[in-house]
Parts: sequence; structure tokens; C-alpha cells
Amino acid sequence: MAADLYADYVIVGAGSAGCVLAARLTESGEHKVVLLEAGGDDRPLKEPSQFISNIMIHTPIGFGKTLNDPKVNWLYETEVDEGSGGRAHKWPKGKVLGGSSSINGMLYVRGQSADYDGWAQMGARGWSWDDVLPYFRKSEHQERGEDEFHGADGPLNVSDFPDEHPVSAALVEACQQAGIPYKKDLNDGNQEGCSFFQMTAKNGRRHSAAVAYLHPAMKRPNLTVETRAMTTRIIFDGKKAVGVEFKQNGETRKVMVGREVILAAGAVESPKLLEISGVGQGALLQELGVKVVHESPMVGENMQDHYMIGCQAALKEPHHSINQLSRGVKLLGEIAKYGLTRKGLLSYAVAHGCAFVKTRPELQFPDVQIHVMAASMDLEYLNQYQGLRLDKDPGMASNPCQVRPESRGSIHAKSPDGTVWPKIVPNYLSDPIDKQSVVDQLKLIRKIWQQPALEPYLKEKGDPFGNTDEEMLAYAKLAGGTLYHAVGTVAMGDERYPLDPQLRVRGVENLRVIDASVMPKISSGNTNAPTIMIAEKGAEMVLAGAKQAVAA
Repeated sequence: MAADLYADYVIVGAGSAGCVLAARLTESGEHKVVLLEAGGDDRPLKEPSQFISNIMIHTPIGFGKTLNDPKVNWLYETEVDEGSGGRAHKWPKGKVLGGSSSINGMLYVRGQSADYDGWAQMGARGWSWDDVLPYFRKSEHQERGEDEFHGADGPLNVSDFPDEHPVSAALVEACQQAGIPYKKDLNDGNQEGCSFFQMTAKNGRRHSAAVAYLHPAMKRPNLTVETRAMTTRIIFDGKKAVGVEFKQNGETRKVMVGREVILAAGAVESPKLLEISGVGQGALLQELGVKVVHESPMVGENMQDHYMIGCQAALKEPHHSINQLSRGVKLLGEIAKYGLTRKGLLSYAVAHGCAFVKTRPELQFPDVQIHVMAASMDLEYLNQYQGLRLDKDPGMASNPCQVRPESRGSIHAKSPDGTVWPKIVPNYLSDPIDKQSVVDQLKLIRKIWQQPALEPYLKEKGDPFGNTDEEMLAYAKLAGGTLYHAVGTVAMGDERYPLDPQLRVRGVENLRVIDASVMPKISSGNTNAPTIMIAEKGAEMVLAGAKQAVAA
């Protein structure tokens, strides 16, 4: 089968990282790039079959619909997980240009400076906080303006939360009364404090990686974007990656490359693609009937995710939350308001306020993140469909997660067929430290809810968490789930890890991985901003490699 596409670089996956890479690698006009996306276009007029789904993508509150929409969401399912009550979990991942940045909660969180210093200490030299800060700044158009931590000339628009709902403001005030200091900027490397979130939004609309980076780049003649193109294997000549094979509209096609194959398929698909192409654990590959190109034991291992516990409470009349705005006449009013002003309910991200806090005074850095909002979910719908729908009655939520979990899961191919989902084993709360953490988190939420700022709002005193540590752990196992932050499955670092600090796959040539899977440890908070930073830095590494090759 002859190749029908040729490029200097092929990028597999048009998610948060892939969009950045496509834009940066084509900027100079010197390099021809092919970008493969297994999903469809994110623009409504380009995809009539998913017109409404794409409208929801660009409307911030639409994440509640796209979170369970198979037209734009892979909706992976994990294995049954004993650590979280013997449940299987749905894992939403974007199946559209922009990837998960097109369906996520739009929260802009970089993590702690210590996260990146820790990466460098694990062998990922060049990835300390001082090393990565320039790439956060490069990516960012911060509406507050430029300073030593923030950029104002980058593609990705970062804006303040559009409204401060009275209940959300009371939650942030209660955090302060519980001893958490107010901190306006949670993205300067020192996270400790509480505040309102910033969002990847512009003029009341989602600002995904596709909108920020890819759409402008698609006008360039040296970029070819193929949608509905499911990559099924990397093509090797010996130990050199020379192209990829993909399926599109029932046909098998090939892209051959002159320089590099770059996997940006995310923490779920990148390890699977490596394995079915011959890079991974030898025994597993032999079971799959895949020829071993290079033995790499840590491919698919080291999976980390943030496990968030649902904690919500009812409000008493006449205090309302945004729940009441999502139905009937009030919803019609909010639609009209959004159409006229780009504000109101439809402009909201998944959470309103945020706190990063230490659960124990001896800790050097915050170990817990709390998402607070003037909203509560329909728990029956959530449990049945693992989708989001606002409750009928007024409510609020304070949902915590441990930012640096010790538990490790895995993601491995279960078939040599590239269209088959991999086996996802989350292993939530499998480490004793994580089990103690969820108990500490619930005690912290209890303390916040007991503060004077919330007394006028709460319908009842108390909470459903339990009285003993054992009861609290049992509650957390059944009330928690993924925060959609899977990382680490093709990590960079020292010789133990599949990638070197240049994001090159060890043991083979012309192959890199540049996406959330490269994190040796998960960042402290929402992972989209760090993934975009990784792609900015990774693109520079790729271009530097090209210059070195020419000079040689």
C-alpha cells in the first residue's frame, strides 16, 4: 500500500497539545505538517451531523451536555475499580478538534512551582518551574495584563470568572473564615489560598486550543488537517519511525514523514499506540501478537488522575443557586441575556471558586484543591448516567481532590487493532496515604460548611460524610470519581522512563510524545494549562532538533 500523504512531521491527535504543535511547527512556513484527528471538526457549520453538539462546545455552560455526548466525546470506560466501591467509571475525552479543551470545564490552573521542580529532580532536566514559566507566559493572553508570571501576547485567552454569585462568594468567604487566605492569583507558582477561578474564555465563549491555535493555523498551505482519521499504528523501518497508518472513511491510509512522528493523542491513546506499534512491555506485546521494536517497561504504567469527592448541600428559601436558572422561563431569560451580553448562566465554567489548602500544618505545600460553586448536581442522574445535570432544588457544592495522589494505575492495549479501546485500570485510593487524604478532605469541607458565612444559606446543619474515619472513607469511595485529569502513562525523566527530557521515545528514532502522558507526576490542579505549556516547550524542542539536523 503506497503512502498518499507526505510531510516533515505528522502529529497524531488534535487535542490541546496537538493544536499547539500544529500551529507552532507551521509558523515559519519551512515545514510541512499533517495533523490527524480521529474526531470531527469543532466548528458547527463544518459538521452538520454534530451541529448542536458543536454549538454546545463553544457555549461555556455546554460542557454539561458535551460531557456525555458520544458525537464529541470518546466516553471511555475503566475496569471495575475496587478502590472506589467496585465501580467502573466513564472517562470523558474530547473526540473533536481541540480534544478535551473543547469539552472541559475551562478552568485555568497551572499548578505549583514545586510540581515542576519535582519533575526536574526525577530526571526531567529542563522542566523546573523557572524553565517552564516562559512557556506558560508564551501561551497566554492574560486579560488582567502582563507581569512577571503572566503573558499578554499569547494565543490562549485567560479571563476572570464573569459573575460572583452570592452563594459562591459566601463559599469563598467561608474558606477564609476556616483559615484559608484569600489570594487573587493562584497561578504564580504559590497556590495556597482561595479565590475565583480564571477561565479559558473570550467574550463569553470557550477559548479552546482549537480556537486559540489551530483555526488560525489552518489557513497555512503547509498544514494539512485530516478529521475522522483514526491512527492505527506507527510505521517503523527497523527502529526508525517513518510514518503512521490511519483509517478514514473505511479506507486505510498512510502518512510518511521526513523528520518525525509526534504522538499527541493523550494519556489514554498514546501508550496504546506505542504498544500496538511495538514499543512497550515485551510480554504484553507478545500476548497481543505484536512484534517488539523496543522493550520499554514503563509504557502504560504510572497513570495518575485526580479523584474528586462530590460534597453538596441544600439551600433554604429564598436563597437560590444557579440550579433555578437552568429551567423554564428563567432559562429562556438566561439564553436571551447570553445572546445580548455574553454573560449569565451560559457563560459559566464548571466551577466558580477555588481553594488550595494544606490538610496538615506540617506540609510544605497545599495537598488539596476544592472546587466550590453555587450549584448542585442531580445525584440520581449522575449515578445512573455519569453525566451532569443540575438539581431541581437550590444547592451548593464544595468538591475536594488530593492534588498529588500516590495511587498509580495503568492503561494498556488489549488488542492489536488500533480502533479498540485500551484497558484502563485507575486504582483509585489504592495507596494508604490517599485513603487518609479523603478523610482529611471531608473533615476540611465540614469545617468550611460550619463557618458563619454559610449559615444564612444552608437548609440544614450537618453533612452526610459520617462520624468516623471508616464511615468517611466509605462515603468517599462511593461519592468520588475522575476529575478527567489522566496523565503520566508515557512519562519523561531518567532512564527508568519511556521518554528522555526532550520528549523523545528512548530506544527508537524520530518519535516523540508531546501531551499530558509525559508528566512524571501529576500537576497540582486542573491539567489543561500544563498540557498546553508542554506542547509549547515541546514544539520548540522539535524545531531546535530540525535546526541541528540541518547544521549537521
